[in-house]
Amino acid sequence: MPIVILTDSASDIDASVRQSLGIVAVPLKVMFGAETYQDGVTISSAEFFAKLSRSNVLPTTSQPSPLEFAEAYKAICEQYGKDVQIIAIMLSAALSGTYQSAMIAKSMLEESIDITVIDSRKASYVHGMICVEAAKAAREGKGKQQILDMIDRYLDDVQVYFIVDTLEFLQKGGRIGRAAAVIGSLLNIKPILTLDPAGYVTAFDKVRGTKKALNRVLETFQEYAQGKPVKAVVLHSAVPDQAAEILERIKQEFPVADSHLKEIGPVIGTHTGPGLLCILMARA
Repeated sequence: MPIVILTDSASDIDASVRQSLGIVAVPLKVMFGAETYQDGVTISSAEFFAKLSRSNVLPTTSQPSPLEFAEAYKAICEQYGKDVQIIAIMLSAALSGTYQSAMIAKSMLEESIDITVIDSRKASYVHGMICVEAAKAAREGKGKQQILDMIDRYLDDVQVYFIVDTLEFLQKGGRIGRAAAVIGSLLNIKPILTLDPAGYVTAFDKVRGTKKALNRVLETFQEYAQGKPVKAVVLHSAVPDQAAEILERIKQEFPVADSHLKEIGPVIGTHTGPGLLCILMARA
């Protein structure tokens, strides 16, 4: 039976990769006042950050409706037949109602349609990478349970830390407390953030200056990797040169089996603003 991976646009998977692996992405929406855009469809990352730099209005986001997910499920069934098995890997339910919409949509369809909806407890290419690995496994002929077991291993294993240029966007979007935003604005303190096991944004450490913050993150990854091969991804928002330098350093200091440089998309960019630097690693 065919297996199709479905996700949301906040997974920040390149359109060319989605197309080559048959991954379906349901778009979230970004709103600048009365203007509404579909994430990755009617606005790109470059267009979003350019607009953000000019706008006096902070953008907001909205998850897809259950109806939009139901339509995506039905389109997959029409393409592959009702015997298709759908694995939907969603943006952290702690950060968005996207997972809930996907679950409601599942309940709207016939019970005979095989849909498994997973709360990744992750965001951006952190859950995007897992979608890609799952789609590759499906293309290799792995069975559904094998793929679900692999997804669980990645969800437990992947490590992610990020440094934002300002906590203003996270605070105003309700993704981090006001006190943390105030601390981040004082004396060049750079909180190092991560996602806790439930998928919430939480503080890992705080140091003075981006350079020291980066060193602290890489020290933590050395403890994690223990000299073994890793997959490494550096994500950024509108700072490609800094991100490229970090990835090169990682390649020099770690046994990297696979690496990628990615710009985050409009939805996640709405909540981090420009200047984000994020590193994720998983054991190869």
